[in-house]
Amino acid sequence: MPTMTLSIPNDLHQIVKKHSEIKWSEIARRAMWDYARKLDQLESLLENSHLTEEDGVKIGKSIKKGMHRRHLENVNETDS
Repeated sequence: MPTMTLSIPNDLHQIVKKHSEIKWSEIARRAMWDYARKLDQLESLLENSHLTEEDGVKIGKSIKKGMHRRHLENVNETDS
């Protein structure tokens, strides 16, 4: 099995050192597998998609506008 070296922030390193009874490599391996599986699922969902990046941006803006509108309605109801 190949090995990998990771750089982690000092504060995380202190916690890892403090809990040497934990198999940190197993936790990292599982987290990477979970992320890799999500990437595979996303790629298979998108492989037949005809949406462009521009379409995605437009959809995102539309969703944000709707959320903003709903938020303002909720704020206005609370103020009444």
